[in-house]
Amino acid sequence: MSDAHNEHESAIRTPKQLVAAVVGFFLITVIGIALLVQFVTQEKLTGHGSDSQSSEALAARLKPVADIDYTLKDSNAPKVLQTGEAIYTSTCAACHGSGAAGAPKVGDNGSWSARLAQGEATIIKHAIEGLRAMPAKGGNPDLDDVEVARAVVFMANKSGGSLKEPAVPAPAAAPAEEKKE
Repeated sequence: MSDAHNEHESAIRTPKQLVAAVVGFFLITVIGIALLVQFVTQEKLTGHGSDSQSSEALAARLKPVADIDYTLKDSNAPKVLQTGEAIYTSTCAACHGSGAAGAPKVGDNGSWSARLAQGEATIIKHAIEGLRAMPAKGGNPDLDDVEVARAVVFMANKSGGSLKEPAVPAPAAAPAEEKKE
Protein backbone atom coordinates (compact mmCIF):
# COMPACT_ATOMS: atom_id res chain seq x y z
CA MET A 1 0.00 0.00 0.00
CA SER A 2 1.10 3.48 -0.73
CA ASP A 3 1.19 6.44 1.59
CA ALA A 4 -0.58 8.76 -0.95
CA HIS A 5 -3.35 9.68 1.48
CA ASN A 6 -0.81 11.15 3.96
CA GLU A 7 0.76 13.65 1.52
CA HIS A 8 -1.34 16.64 2.59
CA GLU A 9 -1.69 17.51 6.23
CA SER A 10 -3.33 20.60 7.77
CA ALA A 11 -1.68 22.81 10.37
CA ILE A 12 -4.90 22.61 12.39
CA ARG A 13 -5.29 19.13 13.80
CA THR A 14 -7.64 19.60 16.74
CA PRO A 15 -10.89 21.51 17.33
CA LYS A 16 -9.06 23.67 19.90
CA GLN A 17 -6.61 24.82 17.22
CA LEU A 18 -9.53 25.57 14.83
CA VAL A 19 -11.25 27.80 17.42
CA ALA A 20 -7.96 29.59 18.12
CA ALA A 21 -7.40 30.20 14.37
CA VAL A 22 -10.94 31.59 13.83
CA VAL A 23 -10.75 33.85 16.90
CA GLY A 24 -7.29 35.05 15.82
CA PHE A 25 -8.54 35.87 12.31
CA PHE A 26 -11.46 37.94 13.65
CA LEU A 27 -9.23 39.65 16.22
CA ILE A 28 -6.70 40.68 13.55
CA THR A 29 -9.53 41.92 11.29
CA VAL A 30 -11.12 44.02 14.08
CA ILE A 31 -7.75 45.51 15.08
CA GLY A 32 -7.02 46.35 11.41
CA ILE A 33 -10.37 48.13 11.03
CA ALA A 34 -9.87 50.04 14.30
CA LEU A 35 -6.41 51.21 13.19
CA LEU A 36 -7.76 52.25 9.77
CA VAL A 37 -10.60 54.27 11.36
CA GLN A 38 -8.15 55.97 13.71
CA PHE A 39 -5.85 56.83 10.79
CA VAL A 40 -8.67 58.30 8.69
CA THR A 41 -10.27 60.35 11.47
CA GLN A 42 -7.06 61.61 13.04
CA GLU A 43 -7.08 64.93 11.07
CA LYS A 44 -9.91 67.24 10.01
CA LEU A 45 -10.69 66.71 6.37
CA THR A 46 -11.86 70.19 5.38
CA GLY A 47 -10.12 70.56 2.04
CA HIS A 48 -6.56 70.77 3.26
CA GLY A 49 -4.90 73.90 1.88
CA SER A 50 -8.09 75.59 0.67
CA ASP A 51 -11.01 77.52 2.07
CA SER A 52 -13.59 75.33 0.32
CA GLN A 53 -15.54 74.76 3.52
CA SER A 54 -15.71 78.39 4.65
CA SER A 55 -19.14 79.96 4.92
CA GLU A 56 -18.38 82.39 2.07
CA ALA A 57 -17.32 79.59 -0.27
CA LEU A 58 -20.38 77.53 0.60
CA ALA A 59 -22.67 80.52 0.03
CA ALA A 60 -21.07 81.15 -3.37
CA ARG A 61 -21.61 77.52 -4.43
CA LEU A 62 -25.23 77.51 -3.24
CA LYS A 63 -26.09 80.82 -4.93
CA PRO A 64 -28.69 80.41 -7.70
CA VAL A 65 -27.25 80.43 -11.20
CA ALA A 66 -29.71 83.11 -12.33
CA ASP A 67 -28.18 85.60 -9.89
CA ILE A 68 -24.80 85.55 -11.61
CA ASP A 69 -24.40 88.41 -14.12
CA TYR A 70 -28.12 88.60 -14.78
CA THR A 71 -30.14 91.75 -14.53
CA LEU A 72 -33.88 91.86 -14.52
CA LYS A 73 -35.69 94.35 -16.70
CA ASP A 74 -38.92 95.98 -15.72
CA SER A 75 -41.12 95.60 -18.79
CA ASN A 76 -43.34 98.44 -17.62
CA ALA A 77 -40.50 100.90 -17.13
CA PRO A 78 -39.82 103.46 -19.84
CA LYS A 79 -37.19 102.32 -22.30
CA VAL A 80 -33.78 103.91 -21.98
CA LEU A 81 -32.51 104.56 -25.48
CA GLN A 82 -28.89 103.61 -26.19
CA THR A 83 -26.35 105.69 -28.06
CA GLY A 84 -25.43 105.04 -31.67
CA GLU A 85 -21.98 103.81 -30.65
CA ALA A 86 -23.44 101.34 -28.14
CA ILE A 87 -25.85 99.94 -30.75
CA TYR A 88 -23.03 99.71 -33.30
CA THR A 89 -20.84 97.82 -30.85
CA SER A 90 -23.54 95.38 -29.73
CA THR A 91 -25.40 94.76 -33.00
CA CYS A 92 -23.88 96.30 -36.11
CA ALA A 93 -20.14 95.69 -35.67
CA ALA A 94 -20.42 91.99 -36.52
CA CYS A 95 -21.08 92.80 -40.18
CA HIS A 96 -20.18 96.48 -40.61
CA GLY A 97 -16.88 96.04 -38.80
CA SER A 98 -15.68 93.25 -41.12
CA GLY A 99 -17.68 93.87 -44.30
CA ALA A 100 -19.46 90.52 -44.04
CA ALA A 101 -22.21 89.76 -46.60
CA GLY A 102 -21.41 92.93 -48.56
CA ALA A 103 -22.04 95.30 -45.65
CA PRO A 104 -20.22 98.62 -46.01
CA LYS A 105 -17.35 98.75 -43.53
CA VAL A 106 -17.32 101.60 -41.07
CA GLY A 107 -14.53 104.00 -42.03
CA ASP A 108 -14.60 103.02 -45.73
CA ASN A 109 -15.66 106.34 -47.24
CA GLY A 110 -15.92 104.90 -50.75
CA SER A 111 -18.51 102.26 -49.90
CA TRP A 112 -20.57 104.72 -47.86
CA SER A 113 -20.54 107.60 -50.39
CA ALA A 114 -23.11 105.93 -52.69
CA ARG A 115 -25.34 105.19 -49.75
CA LEU A 116 -25.02 108.70 -48.34
CA ALA A 117 -26.02 110.06 -51.75
CA GLN A 118 -29.41 108.34 -51.35
CA GLY A 119 -30.18 110.54 -48.38
CA GLU A 120 -30.41 110.04 -44.64
CA ALA A 121 -34.09 109.02 -44.66
CA THR A 122 -33.47 106.24 -47.20
CA ILE A 123 -30.47 104.82 -45.34
CA ILE A 124 -32.38 104.77 -42.04
CA LYS A 125 -35.43 103.20 -43.75
CA HIS A 126 -33.24 100.40 -45.17
CA ALA A 127 -31.67 99.82 -41.76
CA ILE A 128 -35.05 99.62 -40.02
CA GLU A 129 -36.81 97.47 -42.63
CA GLY A 130 -33.81 95.49 -43.86
CA LEU A 131 -32.25 95.34 -47.32
CA ARG A 132 -30.67 92.42 -49.20
CA ALA A 133 -28.57 90.41 -46.69
CA MET A 134 -29.19 92.84 -43.84
CA PRO A 135 -32.09 91.82 -41.58
CA ALA A 136 -34.50 94.39 -40.21
CA LYS A 137 -32.97 96.38 -37.35
CA GLY A 138 -29.73 94.47 -37.83
CA GLY A 139 -31.37 91.32 -36.52
CA ASN A 140 -32.18 92.81 -33.11
CA PRO A 141 -35.97 93.30 -32.89
CA ASP A 142 -35.65 94.85 -29.41
CA LEU A 143 -34.14 98.01 -30.88
CA ASP A 144 -36.26 101.12 -31.17
CA ASP A 145 -36.32 102.93 -34.52
CA VAL A 146 -34.52 105.89 -32.93
CA GLU A 147 -31.73 103.59 -31.75
CA VAL A 148 -31.32 102.15 -35.25
CA ALA A 149 -31.24 105.69 -36.68
CA ARG A 150 -28.58 106.67 -34.12
CA ALA A 151 -26.46 103.68 -35.11
CA VAL A 152 -26.80 104.56 -38.82
CA VAL A 153 -25.78 108.17 -38.13
CA PHE A 154 -22.82 106.97 -36.03
CA MET A 155 -21.57 104.64 -38.78
CA ALA A 156 -22.17 107.18 -41.57
CA ASN A 157 -20.37 109.95 -39.69
CA LYS A 158 -17.39 107.65 -39.05
CA SER A 159 -17.34 106.99 -42.80
CA GLY A 160 -17.23 110.52 -44.17
CA GLY A 161 -20.83 111.61 -43.65
CA SER A 162 -22.08 114.57 -41.66
CA LEU A 163 -25.53 113.46 -40.59
CA LYS A 164 -27.36 114.98 -37.67
CA GLU A 165 -28.31 112.75 -34.72
CA PRO A 166 -32.07 112.01 -34.85
CA ALA A 167 -34.31 113.69 -32.33
CA VAL A 168 -35.96 111.54 -29.73
CA PRO A 169 -39.74 111.59 -30.17
CA ALA A 170 -41.76 112.82 -27.23
CA PRO A 171 -43.36 110.02 -25.22
CA ALA A 172 -46.96 109.34 -26.11
CA ALA A 173 -49.38 111.06 -23.78
CA ALA A 174 -51.31 108.75 -21.52
CA PRO A 175 -55.02 108.61 -22.38
CA ALA A 176 -57.05 110.86 -20.14
CA GLU A 177 -59.10 108.98 -17.63
CA GLU A 178 -62.81 109.58 -17.75
CA LYS A 179 -64.19 111.37 -14.77
CA LYS A 180 -66.91 109.55 -12.91
CA GLU A 181 -69.82 111.64 -11.67
